[in-house]
Amino acid sequence: MPAPGLYGAVATRSFRRFATYRAATAAGVFTNSVFGVVYSFAYLALWEERPHAGGYDAVDAVTFVWLGQALLMTVALWGGGSTDDLTDRVRTGAIALDLYRPASLLGWFLAADLGRAAYHFLVRGLLPMAVGALLFEIRPPAGAAAAVGFAVSVVLAVVVSFGLRFLVAGSAFWLLDANGPRVLAGAVAIFFSGMMLPLVIFPEPLRSISLVLPWASIVQTPIDVWLGQRTGSALVAALALQTLWIGVLLGAGQLMVRAATRRVVVQGG
Repeated sequence: MPAPGLYGAVATRSFRRFATYRAATAAGVFTNSVFGVVYSFAYLALWEERPHAGGYDAVDAVTFVWLGQALLMTVALWGGGSTDDLTDRVRTGAIALDLYRPASLLGWFLAADLGRAAYHFLVRGLLPMAVGALLFEIRPPAGAAAAVGFAVSVVLAVVVSFGLRFLVAGSAFWLLDANGPRVLAGAVAIFFSGMMLPLVIFPEPLRSISLVLPWASIVQTPIDVWLGQRTGSALVAALALQTLWIGVLLGAGQLMVRAATRRVVVQGG
């Protein structure tokens, strides 16, 4: 078993890697801020017609928008990060080197993704939130428990997202090119995570079904924790559901790696 410090080093190097893309980060913060403004006005119009839709008021709705923009790159909703690297390495054959490492393939790429997520949360997350707070009324966390719960939920959300993206990226072991599955997975993630519209305003039974699917754990759950929609036993249940999906998805990912390495053929021979 590799030392825990190995995975810490992988995460740190990943953080530093993404910190070098300063121009891309600045452009991303600007883009997130622009979309945050557009969505805020759209949500305000919607909540003017339907006050308290889904149990939210207008301030909750606007807060949802800016938290969503903060989480967008943190959880890599559309893909990106270490899972894209996995796809490329399978396609080029470099995955053979990864399989020789004295470390778990899944653990290595998870550590790299956590380093990426930490950077994006601190920069692509907090800076757009600051812009939103300057332009609109943003609701602060609903107490200390909500703040701590949100922090825990965001970490769990990143791992849930990684589990989904790892499975999609792993399709490259069989397809060699995972672009098709990645585009499809991104579309599903946008709809069922709450990024398009909060899941709480979906009609039943779609609302109840969506809230227990893994994509809800990526965006909807952390934001609901921030807004105080999940407190007490409901908060514990929300974090437990995220943890359950982590176990399912990472377990499936590990099984996929085992199946793939039994038949992996590196391109070129």
